[in-house]
Amino acid sequence: MACAVVVTAASAQPAAADTTQDTTTTFAVTATDGINITAPASATLTDAAPGATATGQLTAIRVNDQRSALDSNWTATVSLTTPFTTGGGTASETIGGANVDYDPGTEVNPVNGPFTAGSAATLAATRTAFSRTSGSGDNAVSWTPTVSVRVPANAVAGTYTGTLRHSVA
Repeated sequence: MACAVVVTAASAQPAAADTTQDTTTTFAVTATDGINITAPASATLTDAAPGATATGQLTAIRVNDQRSALDSNWTATVSLTTPFTTGGGTASETIGGANVDYDPGTEVNPVNGPFTAGSAATLAATRTAFSRTSGSGDNAVSWTPTVSVRVPANAVAGTYTGTLRHSVA
């Protein structure tokens, strides 16, 4: 009886190497600040006689929103918190918001809009100056509004001072 034995040489094959590896990586986006508004501390309009209009353009008002929010919407408003007065502030020495026009103009240096300017209107009530109604993330915009004061015919001569307030929420 013949017996045949077949011997084969087994060669060791290296295990299949992993050619890809996933690394789960995380980080946080942090808000660098909240939301704020800046406005000039003072402004001067042109002089005007009774029956005429004093006017001027304020330096830039700016909203800077660094909340890094999904819905980073806001509305900036303007109001005349103190009417324009001179002397003792009698009726003839006071010019109220119904005689004060505010025109926000157009956006300046916008970052990550869209932004919408409010309509030119009197300051008989609080008005929208600018707003952002859609979008996410940090954003900023400036505007240089024009303020006009219609001086009543019965106004007394003098230097009139009032307070415009800009707010954002």
